[in-house]
Amino acid sequence: MSEILIQCHDLWKSYGRRPALRGVDLQLESGRIVGLLGPNGSGKTTLIKILNGLLKPDQGVVAIDNEEPGVHTKSIVSYLPDKPYFAGWMRVDDLLDFFADFYEDFDRERAEKMCAELQIDTGLKMKTLSKGTKEKVQLILVMSRKARLYLLDEPIAGVDPAARDFILTTILNNYNPEGTVLISTHLISDVERVLDEVVFLQDGQVVRQEMVDDIREKEGKSVDELFRDEFRTAPYGGGEWKC
Repeated sequence: MSEILIQCHDLWKSYGRRPALRGVDLQLESGRIVGLLGPNGSGKTTLIKILNGLLKPDQGVVAIDNEEPGVHTKSIVSYLPDKPYFAGWMRVDDLLDFFADFYEDFDRERAEKMCAELQIDTGLKMKTLSKGTKEKVQLILVMSRKARLYLLDEPIAGVDPAARDFILTTILNNYNPEGTVLISTHLISDVERVLDEVVFLQDGQVVRQEMVDDIREKEGKSVDELFRDEFRTAPYGGGEWKC
């Protein structure tokens, strides 16, 4: 039976005078892959950082597994930021050692298998890898944990289209089925096939939250098409969207 894993009530966060979140109310259940969708500047990364405990809201309540972000939530949350953050001198092997030492739920065998499947040499230093390969390594590390909540900020933005299907399949097949995956992305047409539910953010507010199957049945269109209609976006190169 699914349980409420994430609860947010009246979340506000501003940077100076600019509000990033404006009264966000959100509940997400366990056992789902959820798309966090919205134009640039809508508050997606801010919300993910609050859930991860990197930022504190100015106002409101956030709970993960019925607790405020802290020691417990950090032990059950696996976070993929939108930018590489490991030192360039570290080898891929060093990162595997680091995650194995730091996280009890890290499955090193699974991580090594994914590296082999993506033809990533674990003896290479991070600074020698391409941007796309660095992002693949980070995703492998994140998805090799048996976490309760996976927070993925633009997980496929920096990889070539040929690798996206593999990465999405990796997410689909490797996340803890008792957990939740929250994916922030603008590449909606690419990720839609793995999503169970979507949350639309606009101007720091949740404007729509719905199951993907319900959208297709009621609206008669894909999530990508609905997003285009709701936000009046314009195409940007091979099905990607500039929001």
